Amino acid sequence: MTKPGSYIKSTPSLDGSYFENSIILIVENNNDGAVGFVVNRPFQRNLNELMEFRNSKPFPLLEGGPVDQEHIYSVHQRPDLIKGTQPIASDMYYGGDIQHLLDAINLHGASEKEIQLFIGYCGWDAGELEDELEEGSWTVTTDL
Repeated sequence: MTKPGSYIKSTPSLDGSYFENSIILIVENNNDGAVGFVVNRPFQRNLNELMEFRNSKPFPLLEGGPVDQEHIYSVHQRPDLIKGTQPIASDMYYGGDIQHLLDAINLHGASEKEIQLFIGYCGWDAGELEDELEEGSWTVTTDL
């Protein structure tokens, strides 16, 4: 099973699909399935360009995946500022209270190196990611 904190990279078998040339950070993988975010695809707008966050500082967004592109998700290194987070790996956390997240950016000057914001996510049913790895659609990578 691919551990949270692992990165997977698409192989040429996914060329022509949404996932062509994608690198995905896995944040959850358990008996219910897996969740991850595409980390190498910038979203066309910044946070402050979204109506709901127009009073925020400009902050880059990434297109995290094709599922639920109506919400913002986060991966960060600031559990001291963002409460309600879930640890992924050493010094890497997932989610948290949205107001704390916005305060970390707007009031505390957290950078895009400390916080990554995603529109949407990638999801797999139980065993589906492992099947895709076995069939060669993905490779586990450290090459970002």
